[in-house]
Amino acid sequence: IYYLAWSALQRDDNRFRPANPRLPEDRSKPTGSGDQIILPDGDFVLKGPGDGCRRRKVRLAWVSGKARKGGESVKSGVGRSVGLFLVGIWGAVFCAWAAAAEPEPSGFGVSRGTNISHWLSQSSRRGEERRAFFTERDVAFLAELGFDHIRIPVDEEQLWDGDGVPDEESFSLLQSALDWCDLNNLSVVVDLHILRSHHFNHAEKPLWTDPAAQDRLLDCWRDLSDRLGSRPLDKVAYELMNEPVADDAEDWNRLLARIIGFIRAREPRRTLVIGSNRWQSVHTFDRLRVPEGDPNILLSFHFYTPMALTHYRASWNKVGEYTGPVRYPGHVVEDAAIVGLPLDLSRALESSNRHFDRDALEELLVKPLALARETGLSLYCGEWGSLKTPPEEDRLRWYADVRAILEKHGIGWATWDYKGAFGMVDRRGKVDERLIQVLTAAN
Repeated sequence: IYYLAWSALQRDDNRFRPANPRLPEDRSKPTGSGDQIILPDGDFVLKGPGDGCRRRKVRLAWVSGKARKGGESVKSGVGRSVGLFLVGIWGAVFCAWAAAAEPEPSGFGVSRGTNISHWLSQSSRRGEERRAFFTERDVAFLAELGFDHIRIPVDEEQLWDGDGVPDEESFSLLQSALDWCDLNNLSVVVDLHILRSHHFNHAEKPLWTDPAAQDRLLDCWRDLSDRLGSRPLDKVAYELMNEPVADDAEDWNRLLARIIGFIRAREPRRTLVIGSNRWQSVHTFDRLRVPEGDPNILLSFHFYTPMALTHYRASWNKVGEYTGPVRYPGHVVEDAAIVGLPLDLSRALESSNRHFDRDALEELLVKPLALARETGLSLYCGEWGSLKTPPEEDRLRWYADVRAILEKHGIGWATWDYKGAFGMVDRRGKVDERLIQVLTAAN
């Protein structure tokens, strides 16, 4: 910058070069070196090339807009021009730095949605059966109900074969769903749900111990980014991995930082959905490390509390082995109902063996809300819901209370799920009108 300023002065050199330039005697011993010399009184001197007798020294008075040379003052616009020039340069540098330091928000935002489960995830459906399971009619139906987005879980084994070769039919279905949502003004969270190296309910999870498995996860996101990266930033978000379950939360934090860095090198402003270790539980949110200065992060938690109610008689969960009475609000499982149960089942029911109501549920959000305040980021409840097995009135009261809590705090949500055992539509296509009323009625 100083060289450019000196060059600017040289272009106007004949306007204010005295015949015999010299500094006053009391200024003849400046301190400093190089092209910038600091005089004893703090003024700047720019030193140009030339031999000893022809060397020119210029002391600029930036504030006054005058240039003085050899102790004399020359009225000129050069000082002001160079000053403005330097200010402009520094301003440009600062703006570029600020733009790089603070990425612009993508504009992605969600309010009410649902999960399109058991389509491109956790399903053996293929071919025509899979194509018919979820169609543009479903998207239009959800839009008519007032939902503004869907979350689409996708599994590695559906999108890629064992050698990492993309399954073009599966990717075509995903792209079609994004097109349907675009036509119906719905946003989408694309959720990498299950990996070959990580299933949230399996005991063995090679992802945490095998570097090749972590590299494979990045390969998945490379392909997804290549295929989805042209989608509008305000309409499509990426959920990097569903319900991480590591023995140590730092294992997830380290891998998460690596995935975020990988995607940010490709898509600096795409909204990324991240959650805490151990099933994206509200209880572990204080262990989640969030990248600083990135406004395009959406903090996601899942909410199925109390499990004895929401997973009543679930075949895949220990708590589902309990078949006694449950209720909500109130003491979900009474003490007397636990007496005589096997020890492992009674332990599984411990967290539900207490009183639950709207206030008790709201208290559980303290850690997610604290992290949102600390980071200035938004929260998203990417999964919440109940099986249809508990008493219907209790189940619907739970839905109403959770929805009220989430919306009270401005938390976007997606129910689990659209079609299925938890769904607004069952697997035979029957619509649960009462549940839809609870989810869509004006508050």
